[in-house]
Amino acid sequence: MIVQVVVAIAGILVIARTVLSAVRTFVVPRGVNDKLTRLAFRSLRQVFDLVASPSKPYAFRDRILAYYGPIALMLLPAWWLVLLVVGFGAVYWSLGLPVADAIEVSGSSLLTLGFFRPAVPFGDFIAFAEAAMGLALVALLISYLPTIYSAFSRRELLVSMLEVRADTPPSPIVMITRMHRLHGLDALHPMWERWEQWFAEVEESHSSLPVLAYYRSQQPNQSWVNAAGAIMDAAALVRSSVAIPMDVQADLVIRAGYLAMRRICDFFGFQYDPNPKPTDATSIDRARFDHALEVMAGAGVPLVEDRDQAWRDFNGWRVNYDVPLRRLEKLTVAPTPWWDRPMLSAYLTDEPVAEPAPAGEREPTASA
Repeated sequence: MIVQVVVAIAGILVIARTVLSAVRTFVVPRGVNDKLTRLAFRSLRQVFDLVASPSKPYAFRDRILAYYGPIALMLLPAWWLVLLVVGFGAVYWSLGLPVADAIEVSGSSLLTLGFFRPAVPFGDFIAFAEAAMGLALVALLISYLPTIYSAFSRRELLVSMLEVRADTPPSPIVMITRMHRLHGLDALHPMWERWEQWFAEVEESHSSLPVLAYYRSQQPNQSWVNAAGAIMDAAALVRSSVAIPMDVQADLVIRAGYLAMRRICDFFGFQYDPNPKPTDATSIDRARFDHALEVMAGAGVPLVEDRDQAWRDFNGWRVNYDVPLRRLEKLTVAPTPWWDRPMLSAYLTDEPVAEPAPAGEREPTASA
């Protein structure tokens, strides 16, 4: 009798914990890192990492990992259903059914198949409760699929549009030189405003529905993490190094960006320094920064004279988001970021046969 009571209590706890996991994952409007959900995602990720190991070419890894997010989302209710079968099976066993019969009755009730009827006290009531929970979990997933894909579409809209301005993978050097060439750098202001809103939406959706972080873009060389980094780096380069009137909106988009990256990292449990020093090292060293300025200067972008102060200002912005950004790049297996690729201006990417325009010369008028 004591063993039966203990098993019944354990089964009820499993049932309650499973329902709580579903509620915390899909219903609670704030990001809650549930352990059962995390266990399911991590276990499946290990399988995908075995197939798409870091030693494989990026194109192959991208093609395989594109299935990870959707498959993990579809298998999550199955994981919860298995736990419910075990939990209710423990309850049926404690009421007198053999182990095999308890599992069969639990599975039949949960899936509303009805080919077994529990011949135990309160058996019909327990079966009805189990069937209702099973239907609720499946309905919960179905009802949230439109929400998830709607958030994905909103995220990818600006990521895809960024290719027009910054190529793919996105480069802030290409974006700044192209905007300077075609529209003038004043045209950056409305773009900062749109991306500030994008960061707010990504923070909300990717912390409350974290599976979105694993949903990869339609194009192999596009990534929401790379896009976020390119926009923040572009704003930091403009604020630190480009000789134009100060635009506070550039400051705001950087702040919106690093707050979003940090809070998504908080959900996944990634560590970073919340109060970094402006002199802390980042992934972009002085040599790469100077090379970026040389490319922009060669394209005619007006730059500040004090390069040392420009470097200090740029690094002071970059330290706020460097570590969170690199953590998310690794999590999502993003493409190689812009500073580890050849740095080209829009003059080269738009016209491969043309030479970069020397600083001060009239810009070519060919369209991008």
